Amino acid sequence: MPFNVWVLVAAQALAMCTAPFIVFIGSIQGRLLAPAPEYATLPVGLVVVGTVLAIKPATWLMERLGRKRVMLLGASMGMLAGLLGALASWLALFPLLCAAAVLGGSGLAVVHQYRFAAMESVPDNMAGSAAARVLLGGLVAAWLGPEIATLGNEAGTEHPFLASWLGLAGVQLAALIILGLGYRARSERVREAHADGGRPLKEILANPLIWVAISSAAIGYAVMSFIMTATPLSMTEMAGHDLDAAKRVIQLHIMAMYLPSLISGWLTRVIGIPVMMAVGLLAYLGCIILAASGVSFHHYLSALLLLGVGWNFLFVGGTTLLPSGYTEAERFRVQGLNDIFVFGSQATAALSAGVILSWLGWSSLVMVAIPFVIVHGILMAVWLIRREVRIR
Repeated sequence: MPFNVWVLVAAQALAMCTAPFIVFIGSIQGRLLAPAPEYATLPVGLVVVGTVLAIKPATWLMERLGRKRVMLLGASMGMLAGLLGALASWLALFPLLCAAAVLGGSGLAVVHQYRFAAMESVPDNMAGSAAARVLLGGLVAAWLGPEIATLGNEAGTEHPFLASWLGLAGVQLAALIILGLGYRARSERVREAHADGGRPLKEILANPLIWVAISSAAIGYAVMSFIMTATPLSMTEMAGHDLDAAKRVIQLHIMAMYLPSLISGWLTRVIGIPVMMAVGLLAYLGCIILAASGVSFHHYLSALLLLGVGWNFLFVGGTTLLPSGYTEAERFRVQGLNDIFVFGSQATAALSAGVILSWLGWSSLVMVAIPFVIVHGILMAVWLIRREVRIR
């Protein structure tokens, strides 16, 4: 793999810490500061809202300024989010906590573009492997994010999670340094090469392949976020598990999200993207069955492990398939649209998780995910049938 890919892996490992960090403590600190229990998961949802709001500006700036400058801006936003979260902890203000979550999510919108930057650094047949390599950075983030989050949770702490947020700011600063010193920007000919803008968006979206690629990543992310966001609150507040047990489940879940990246890029070439997506859907169904069948530590753990594997196969499959539906001149528009769908779905899922958990309970919450798994299965079937007819 080119040097740029490994720089992006290292930067992803640090910059992506914002996601597991806030997923782990967002609802717990939210419960401490929120005016009502229903708002406890709001900071977790607002991370994704920040991501969605920043996707279009991030891709617009990358097209005009180049990827590296915007990557540095994204890491700076992550660092500022950590400092704002520390201030929220010091002042015990829920609105500031929510603002830190939005700002952190905005930085993550840039981090999510790392995978496309990596794919553009390698030949087309290696694009899936490059994207999967970058996702491997999440293995470090899976452990580091929650570990940083527990820095400020010692008994008797006057300002809970203050040290945690400062630790997050330090990690984002390290990502900024790695990108600044290590990433080698491509020769920027973006404006000239993309002067015509490619085909109209309506024509691009007429291709079923685009919708399958978007659906795979969007539904994969939405279902994962929906169940994962509710897990810490369900374990600690409803099922009687302690904070360390919830931390372990979330850490291992995020490990399961990224560890398959060691082979998922290779699998896209060996077994094909449709089979990978089908396995991802089966993993989601297994997760739902296990989660609905009990609330022991092992029920949560096994369900969240399957959830992580299913997410990886669906997300890598959709990301690898997407470039087959656009030209070089269309890449920023289609990548931006894809991420708006993906993280818009994730935001909706994360924001609704706390309310649905309060209304329906854990077992019913996970059953809500079934229709979305079915929808992606139908889209895949339509795409494959039309592809088969076209080949004949």
